[in-house]
Amino acid sequence: MDWKSSRIDTLLEQALVEDQAASDATTNLTIDPNLRASAEILAREELVVAGLGAVPHFLEIFARLDPRPPAQTRFEVISHPEMFDGVRAHKGQVLAVIRHNARVLLSCERVILNLMQHMSGIATLTRSFVDAIHGTHARVLDTRKTVPGMRTLEKYAVLCGGGTNHRIDLASGILIKNNHISLGGGLPKALENALAHRLPGQRVQVEVRTPAELEEALKGGAEALLLDNMTPAEVARSIERIKKEDRWIPTEASGGIVLGNIRSYAETGVDFISVGALTHSARAADISMRITAEPS
Repeated sequence: MDWKSSRIDTLLEQALVEDQAASDATTNLTIDPNLRASAEILAREELVVAGLGAVPHFLEIFARLDPRPPAQTRFEVISHPEMFDGVRAHKGQVLAVIRHNARVLLSCERVILNLMQHMSGIATLTRSFVDAIHGTHARVLDTRKTVPGMRTLEKYAVLCGGGTNHRIDLASGILIKNNHISLGGGLPKALENALAHRLPGQRVQVEVRTPAELEEALKGGAEALLLDNMTPAEVARSIERIKKEDRWIPTEASGGIVLGNIRSYAETGVDFISVGALTHSARAADISMRITAEPS
């Protein structure tokens, strides 16, 4: 993750501006401006870490929003060499220690925690899905069901959890779905147009829900298939049919897939399993920040 890219830099800055972190009324009225402190970022439950790399950049951006003398903006973020995005952390484990001006730490605390809790929650949920299909060749995919403006960070969190990113946006791939078919004159016509006019290197994927739609997609030359809202038994039968083709056609299962049934889907031989819940339903991980004054 390029935390200093213009897109991420803007997103992190907007988070600080939204919280008016540089105008923290309570902190500015109660805390000595020269006080330095240490802040421990703590895992309060078992989790997979994501977003740790954003911490120093939040502090750098804060310095732009609220410039202070060099002695006050000096900071360091310390973490164990084995603690980084993507690793499992245990309850009570220190994820990082920040040494900085106390006012800055207090003003940035909530924004840092909000991001890390959200991203680590996604990474942790993703890891549970990945673990559930261990030993199969299937891979867990995310979707575009993300919080507006947060997609890059949420998809990065999926990677931290061991998942695989599907297309990042509508320009990244071709997926002909039900509404495209109904509005585009039917599957044969929509598929023909996509195959004829797609950019070099773009694979045309088609969503199918029934054996009849599957046959239609295969006949039209679909290059990848999304098996939508099928039972594991229906997915298995579809894959057996697809294997009869004289070309490799990647398969993806989607719709109604949860931790309790993902193993059954993975054992059908499907290549990918997409789970919207990774990003739209992940619970925030329990992470806290403990701040203590440093000796003067």
